[in-house]
Amino acid sequence: MSEPLPPAAGHGVHPQPSGSGVEIFERHYAGEPGAGWEINRPQSTLVRLVEEGALRGRVLDVGCGSGDNAVLAAEHGLETTGVDAAPSAITLARGKARERGLDVRFLEWDALRLDTLGEQFDTLVDVGLFHCFAPQDRPLLARSMASVTVPGGRCHLMCFSDRQPGTWGPQRVPEQALRDAFTGAGWRVDTLEPAELDVAFDPGVAQAWFAVMTRV
Repeated sequence: MSEPLPPAAGHGVHPQPSGSGVEIFERHYAGEPGAGWEINRPQSTLVRLVEEGALRGRVLDVGCGSGDNAVLAAEHGLETTGVDAAPSAITLARGKARERGLDVRFLEWDALRLDTLGEQFDTLVDVGLFHCFAPQDRPLLARSMASVTVPGGRCHLMCFSDRQPGTWGPQRVPEQALRDAFTGAGWRVDTLEPAELDVAFDPGVAQAWFAVMTRV
């Protein structure tokens, strides 16, 4: 596996602007309680995908958090990189990989500047990142993800759905908003279906969308 890229200024690793939301995630990963998205195990949907062989080649976990999904991929022999903008998340992820004796690369990186990685991947995974972005920024994320995916490569994405009741937690994403963000941004939406996202609060799952896109 290639060595981690240096944290050069202006090359993906850079301070996030105040109000970007990264500081909220950083506080949680640094020890503030209440991070409902951290279940300390891989997502059930990702476990199924890995067991079915749906993740292939070089894998990039975008918004990897503390690394459980990336570690899962690496445990199944896939060359895996995880990126997250929260430094404490990357520290936790590296610790998990080290404890398991796995060669997983984790980098502090801006998801909107994935092109600055200068690499290409066969499979992308996004569990719980897309819904963190404001509607106007979601097409930017889709294009950023396309920039590091080989033609024919796949993106497997899970995000909060507008079918989830209440207002607490992440933004609810309508189905059409998800389609609109990726269509025309270098992707073909192959499947988009209701799913359940494992969460750390009762009842243990939240209503989500599960989408599979192909890089065109």
